[in-house]
Amino acid sequence: MSGRALRDEPRVDPRLLAAVEPFGLADPLPPSSIDASTPLDVIRKVLARLEGGAAHATKIATAGLEPIDGVERSTEEIPGRAGPVTVFVHRPAAGPGELPGVLHLHGGGGVMLSATDEHYVRWRDELALLGLVVVGVEFRNGAGRLGTHPFPAGLDDCASALEWMHSNRTGLRVGSLVVSGESGGGNLALATALRARRDGRLNAIDGVYAMCPYISNAYASPPAELPSLIENDGYLVSVALLGAMARAYAPEPEDAHDPLAWPYYATADDVAGLPPHVISVNQLDPLRDEGLAYYRLLVDAGVTARARVVEATLHAAENNYFAVVPDIARATLVDIADFARSLHSEGDT
Repeated sequence: MSGRALRDEPRVDPRLLAAVEPFGLADPLPPSSIDASTPLDVIRKVLARLEGGAAHATKIATAGLEPIDGVERSTEEIPGRAGPVTVFVHRPAAGPGELPGVLHLHGGGGVMLSATDEHYVRWRDELALLGLVVVGVEFRNGAGRLGTHPFPAGLDDCASALEWMHSNRTGLRVGSLVVSGESGGGNLALATALRARRDGRLNAIDGVYAMCPYISNAYASPPAELPSLIENDGYLVSVALLGAMARAYAPEPEDAHDPLAWPYYATADDVAGLPPHVISVNQLDPLRDEGLAYYRLLVDAGVTARARVVEATLHAAENNYFAVVPDIARATLVDIADFARSLHSEGDT
C-alpha cells in the first residue's frame, strides 16, 4: 500500500473526490487482502465478493441521468470457439445507410463485471447516439459471476465477435470497424488486434481505441519505467489487487509475458503493420504509464498512433463516473466517434 490519500492530491477533479469519498476511497486504502502471491482459489473467492461491491458502486456512473431514447438494441448469439457468445447491438434509430462500427469490450480486468452492467449499456447507447453501430461482447471472465475461464477464453470470445462483426458488416450496415475497450477491455482491444495480425485477419480491423489499458502484469514488483504504478498506487485501486487480478486472468506461468495476455510485452515486430490506434489514459491512474509505453512502441514501429492523457481523472473515470464528470466523459465519447468516422471516411475514398 502506498499510504497516499486521494484527498491530498491537488490534481484530482474535485467532483471525483466528492464522489468517491462516501466509499472511503479518498483516504489511504487498507492493505489488500490478496496479491499476486495469494493462492489462486482464495483470489477467485475474494474477486467474486468484490465484483458484487463493484457492481453496486458503479451505479453512481449513471445515477440521475435521463433514460436514452433514439437507440435500437438487439441481442445476438454468435458462434464462438467454445460455444455461443452473446453480443449486444446498439445503433441509432434514425441512422440510415452505412455507419462506423465499434466492437466494445468492457472493463473489469478480464476477471469480473459484465457487458450487461448498467454503465456499459449506457456507454454503448451514448456511442450509438453519436452515430455509431456498437457491438458489446459478453466474453468469458477469469473469475466472478460469469464463471472461471482464464486466458485465453475471453480473448477467444472477443476474436469470435470480431470475426462475426466483420463478416456481417453488410447486414449490420457497418463501414469502418474499431475495436475499443477500457481497463481489462483495453487489454483485450489491443490483444484482439495482435491476435488478428498473428492469424492473418487484420483486414477485419480498421482501428483500435484503448482506454486505460491493463497490460503490464508488472504489479507484483513495479518497475522504475512505470512510475505511475508507484505514484498513483492507492488512487481508487491498489496495485497489489491488480496483481491478484492478473493472476486470476492468466494464471499459467508461461503466459506471464505473452503479448496476447499482456500486450505490454509486444515487440516492434508484433505490432508492425497494425491499423491506427488511440491510447487514452487517465492522469491519476496506476495504469497510466503502461498505456503510454504501448503508444511509444506503436510509434517506434511505424504504426499511426495518438496518445491522450485525460487530466485530473482516476482509472476509467469516463465509464465509472459518467454522471459525475459528464463533460469529461462526453469528450472521450466524441473522440472515439471522431476516430471511427475518420477511418470510415478513409475507407470511402
